[in-house]
Amino acid sequence: MTANYTLKEDIRDYWSRRSLTFDLAFGHRIPPGPELEAWGDAVTRALGDRPLSVLELACGTGEVSNVLMSRGHRVTALDFSEAMLSVARAKHAGRDQVRFILADAENTMEPDGLYDAVVCRHLVWTLTRPEEAFADWFRVLKPGGRLLVFDGDWANPTRLGRLAGMTIKIIDRLKGEDPHYDGAMGDRHRSIMSRLPFGHGLTAGELAALLRRTGFVGLDIASHAPIAAAQRRTADLRNCLRTLLYRRFILSCRKPDAG
Repeated sequence: MTANYTLKEDIRDYWSRRSLTFDLAFGHRIPPGPELEAWGDAVTRALGDRPLSVLELACGTGEVSNVLMSRGHRVTALDFSEAMLSVARAKHAGRDQVRFILADAENTMEPDGLYDAVVCRHLVWTLTRPEEAFADWFRVLKPGGRLLVFDGDWANPTRLGRLAGMTIKIIDRLKGEDPHYDGAMGDRHRSIMSRLPFGHGLTAGELAALLRRTGFVGLDIASHAPIAAAQRRTADLRNCLRTLLYRRFILSCRKPDAG
């Protein structure tokens, strides 16, 4: 328990330190236009077009919160970094579709069966106790409620990704490194990843098996490619190459209906 507590504090501190510049790092901000629409289409595909009560986990600076609101959903967005929440609250000040709360995504403390959907982006790979977290997410969903996960295998570049990474290093040498990309705190990031259950990499198949064991049904794995294509429409060469580095996925499933 002491080891996990220390790791969770390290995770909180890492992302808190990045809060003020987080939206400047490619892949975190979701700008209006093609990318916002691509994210919104992925949400609608998984959740449908009826307005829902959504619990968003590890909301960070509120970018996915904006996607959810753009599709008419009512959002309770939580994060365990007060620094991230401060940015999100300022960004969405005056919007009554969302409320931001300080809470742990692995133990939300939310009431049983309250939400129509639970949504997270790039959270699962950081979980210190994944099976306990999944059980908690199952608990807070209504019968028939849906879980939507955007994530990827951040430990193992694809074959094309390795070539893209080599090209990015050349660009970095010629133009200078991007100070806002994850590599700005690369050693800290690697240290955290090495201590995580999914530090070896997270695959859609591995996650699907764990969610089935939790009790989720109707699992569906969708491609992240439309979002990556939308990102490339406005990205420079270095960031276009970043969309090729890792295998990302969109996984959705649901809690069984009552009875």
